[in-house]
Formats: sequence, C-alpha cells, structure tokens
Amino acid sequence: MIPDKPPQDNVFHGSEELKKEAHVPSFDKYRELYMKSVDNPDEFWGDVAKDFFWKTKHTGQFLDYNFDVTKGEIYIKCMEGASTNICYNLLDRNVHEKKLADKVAFFWEGNDPGDELTVTYRELLQRVCQFANVLKAQGVKKGDRVSIYMPMVVELVVAMLACVRIGAVHSIVFAGFSAESLCERIVDSQCCLLITADGFYRGDKLINLKLLADEALQKCRDKGFPVGRCIMLKHLSKEPEGIVGSQSPPAKRPCPDLQQEKQAGRVKKTRPVPKVPWNPEVDLCWDALLRGVSDECEPEWCDSEDPLFILYTSGSTGKPKGVLHTVSGYMLYTATTFKVVFDHQPDDVYWCTADIGWITGHSYITYGPLANGATSVLFEGLPTHPDVSRMWEIVDKYNVTKFYTAPTAIRLLMKFGNEPVQRYKRSSLKVLGTVGEPINPEAWQWYYNVVGEKRCPIVDTFWQTETGGHVLTPLPAATPMKPGSATLPFFGVVPAILNESGEELEGPSEGYLVFKQPWPGVMRTVYGSHERFESTYFKKFPGYYVTGDGCRRDKDGYFWVTGRIDDMLNVSGHLLSTAEVESALVEHEAVAEAAVVGRPHPVKGESLYCFVTLNDGVMYNSELEAELKKQVREKIGAIATPDYIQNAPGLPKTRSGKIMRRLLRKIACDERELGDISTLADSTVVEQLFQNRCCTAV
Repeated sequence: MIPDKPPQDNVFHGSEELKKEAHVPSFDKYRELYMKSVDNPDEFWGDVAKDFFWKTKHTGQFLDYNFDVTKGEIYIKCMEGASTNICYNLLDRNVHEKKLADKVAFFWEGNDPGDELTVTYRELLQRVCQFANVLKAQGVKKGDRVSIYMPMVVELVVAMLACVRIGAVHSIVFAGFSAESLCERIVDSQCCLLITADGFYRGDKLINLKLLADEALQKCRDKGFPVGRCIMLKHLSKEPEGIVGSQSPPAKRPCPDLQQEKQAGRVKKTRPVPKVPWNPEVDLCWDALLRGVSDECEPEWCDSEDPLFILYTSGSTGKPKGVLHTVSGYMLYTATTFKVVFDHQPDDVYWCTADIGWITGHSYITYGPLANGATSVLFEGLPTHPDVSRMWEIVDKYNVTKFYTAPTAIRLLMKFGNEPVQRYKRSSLKVLGTVGEPINPEAWQWYYNVVGEKRCPIVDTFWQTETGGHVLTPLPAATPMKPGSATLPFFGVVPAILNESGEELEGPSEGYLVFKQPWPGVMRTVYGSHERFESTYFKKFPGYYVTGDGCRRDKDGYFWVTGRIDDMLNVSGHLLSTAEVESALVEHEAVAEAAVVGRPHPVKGESLYCFVTLNDGVMYNSELEAELKKQVREKIGAIATPDYIQNAPGLPKTRSGKIMRRLLRKIACDERELGDISTLADSTVVEQLFQNRCCTAV
C-alpha cells in the first residue's frame, strides 16, 4: 500500500531545518501514522477530535459507510450522535480558550496596492456574531439555505461563518459567474436569501455585481421561485446618491457610508463606482442592518451529519451538481490536512490565492486555516495587476511563509521570465503548494528553482470539490518529491487503480483512480439528487468511490494523476495520457502552455489534437510545428506524434484557471453545441479557436 522505504533517485527533499519543527518529520513517521489511520481510523480520528469542542459526544464507530451500490444505498456517516458548531470551534475557541484574540486572522489585500485591512480573531468573532443576529432577524433559521455572491472581501468570510453559527447552509456562488448561473444555483438549492455586494474590480475591469444579482433574482421570479430579500454590501460605492432606481433607500433602510476605520484605503477615488440598482421591496443594506445589533450570538449546536454547505461543480453535461458537505467530518478533515500538508506553525503567515467561491477557498482560506488559529492573506486582486510582480510584492509585504496557488498561475508568470520574481526577496517562504490540476514538471522546476530558490518543498495536492480536502499529497518534511507527482495518499485515504473491467492493478500501472473507503471530509450526497450522487461516483465500479480521473503508479508506488479519464486517449490500442503529451510540448522553449484532446480517427480510433500557446514574441510556422512533433515523438514515442497542432493565442479556462478540455474537444471536432459554459472565463477565446481550427492533419 505505502512503500516500506522512500524513493532515492531523482527526488527532492525538504530541508533539515524544516524537519526539526515538522508535525510529520520523516517518511517513517508518515508511514506509521498512515497505517494507523487506515487500520484503526476510530482511534486516529478520535485523537484528532480531542482538539475540538463537542456539545455532545459521538456514539458507536467513528466512520460508518457503504460504498457498494449492490448492497444498498450509499452512505457515509462520521461521529454520529455528536453535536458541535464549526463557527464556535474556528472563532470562540481561538479567542477564549487559546488566547488568540489579538492575533491577526486575515490581512486583506485589495485589488489595488494600498487597499488593505487587518482583522483579528476578536474582531472577526464580533463581526460574525453581529451578522448572525442580522440573519436571525431576517427569519433565517437552522437548515435554511443562503446564497452568497460576493467578491474576495472579509465580509464574505463573515457571511459564511454567520450562516454556520446559526445552523444555516451556505451556498457560495463565485462572483465571476453569470446571472443565469447564479439563478440556477439559487433555484436548485431553494435559497431563502441572497447576500451580495455593489461591485468590485478585477484589475482595471469593473464588475457591477448588484446588477448581475438583480438579473438573477428576476430570472428566479420568472421560474416561479421569488427570493424575498437581498442584502447588499457597499464595497465600492460610498454615498447614498450612488443608489438609483428609487433615488435612495427608504428612511427605515438607510445605506450609510462604511465605518471609516474599517474602510481605510478601500475606496479608490480615481476609479468610477458602480451605479447600484435598488429595489426597496427586496433590497437591504448590509451596514444599515448592522447598526445597533449585538455582537454576541449563541451558536446553534448541530448534529455531526447536519448539512454545512452546498457548493456547485459543473458536470461535463447537464446542470451543475450541488456537492453537499456536513459538519463534523469536514471540520476535522480540513483542519488536519491544513495543519499537516502545509506544516502549519503558530508564527506562519499563509496565503492561498484561490477564490472562496471554489472549494479551495472554502477549505484552505476559511475552514482549515481558522480551525488552526492561522494568520492568512485574503487577496482580492489578480497576479498580474498592476504588474506581474504583484504576488511576490505581497509575499514580501506580509512575510508569507506558506504559499498555495495553481499551476495555471505559475505557467502564466513563467512567461514573463525570472526578473519579476527576483525583484523581491521572498526570503520568508518555507513551503510552496499547487492545486487545481496536475502540474507539469517544467512548471514545477521553475516554481522550485526560481520562486522557492531550491529551499522550499512543493506540496502538489490532488483533491476535488467532492473530497473536501487533500487526498493525494506530499508532506513537506516527510515525502521525497517528484516533479509532477502527487506522490502518496493522505491519512485515511486508500487509493487504488482499476482497469476498464474494474480489476485492481498492482505495481506500476495506469488506469482509473478510485478510493476504497471514506475519510471524514468526503461529500455525502448531491443536493436534491442522491441517485445522481450514486450514479456519478459509485455505479461504474461498485465498492469504490470513482474520482473520474486517470492515474499512473510508478515503480516507487508514487501516484501521478493524468487528468480526467476522458482526457486519456486510446490511440491504436495504446492508452496515452494527455498530460504527458502536454508536458512534452511545454518543454519546448517556444511554448508557454499546451492542451491536448482526442479527435476521432477512422483507423487509430483517436488522434491527438494539440493546442499550443506560444511565449511572447514567438511566431508560429511550419518549422516550429515540425520541431514540436519531433519533440513529442522523442519524448514519448512515435505513437504519441500529434496529428493536429493548432496555434492558440488563448485557451478556454474556468474562472478558477482550469483549462476546459471539454470545449477543446468540441473545437477539435467542429461541434458548436457547447453545453454548460457557466464557468468559462472568456467566451471570445472559444470563437477565435473555432475560426483558427485545423481542418487537415499536419
């Protein structure tokens, strides 16, 4: 299951200094803890649970489950009979028991340099309790669903934890989604209330969020599901005159300036502010509602398996799936993975660059860090605004020690060379992390050598919205690293690789990545459709949770996630990983990014259709095309030689930065019915690629 000894060849190690203070200081210690977590999960997770407050204790076994659809309904239960409140464990416990009241919870860094805010644990608790009382005054109660559509501001964290405090279920919708996407999620989860903001800037682009929210609410009404209340935060607009539609809010609901001490530097006078539509029958002002409200609020004690939140993830077809996570298991798992994977220490400053609208932001900006009393950077902006050094400037500004970002961001910044990175010291950095998709070895090496200066281990984390937290990952001081490999399973996670017939493969092999038993943080169902939950994740291979990803295990027992199974190609009977071909293309000095999909072929079954984005200043021509074909052939073999190569100035990506290969397959086959594109960041890229697509093999 886990190799007896760590690999010795072609690996990278964490420093001896890091090992001195690490929670898991060696490979032997990792193996010992892992075996305990698998062989005796009740004792392992029971020890973790001792660090948290429980109103009532659980009874029976720690984890109870059925993963086999042939034996009945799929279910996972953790700590049944226990009751707690996550908000209490994240805030009250840190303020009162751990004496962290004056410790910084978040350094908020706005879109523009100079926009900043510092929030301590005491202040965060007070603000959460206040807003929890506001929600209660609006009639929100335990079990109700609340939709949150906000930019990356501290109030987003306040809103989600206020829901949790009173037992309501939050459904956060990424603030880059369209009105239609927001409406779809509100209706599916039957939310009783929407929380939004007037607007925000992404770089130099103004997003009028309230306008989009109003469009979504109208669409909800058109579908027969009116939402009676919308609470709006004034993030950019300052004066009541900014509110139009009814001139200004009625006197009983004034929308005043934000408190100056909490507003310092936030509003940029040189930027236009959004015109805010205002419907006095529906709209309520965040700050007006807080006026005079108590900052004390007793938590609602929730059962372990009560719903905690719903987060939608797009399916390849059909409507998005509402992934449902529950209270106790998710809390324990995010807290443990954060602590161990990032080797969190009390004096760390941690920065995850994700948006809270995605699962990474839920687990590793809000729940995991706060459960450990961590200090985090909360970033509203873009990595390239106002220049391509912004991230490293922030690292130095706050002395960030643990840094977590996406391979897409790394590849983007690689295009600009080393100088923008080396303009700043980055001497505080201790651990680097990646998330979102497998990282190609070339980007890994640049991240390690240039950003981390060969002294920071890289935790290449594999996980999903559905898993709640990391499931395959190195541990900084314990796991020898291989560039591009997610290495080994986290505690309690038992992976396997299956072939098409559902047979477990041993030793070096490639196939379907599955998991044989649950861990506390795994999803419990698809909201409103348990049948969809079972059919999506458990019916293909009864007895296993099916990730939908392909995976390769090497001779050392390390796992290499190769991408979605539908991103693995069968060419003339040979199974090829698109990630492997992409990596070979990106090794060429002219290529900044590559994406590979399959296109039907009358003889070979599938052919390789490759999209390449070139570095600035490089021209695409037949000579370069020939070099790329030769490079792939030499790197992988003749069977992997690309049949089609298309110059792609841009690739279709989600707003979280993932390449939408499903759309690339549509382009390769000239299929104009695109399906669900609610997560697409820039639709113009798709049309441009259709216009430039290859019509004949190269």
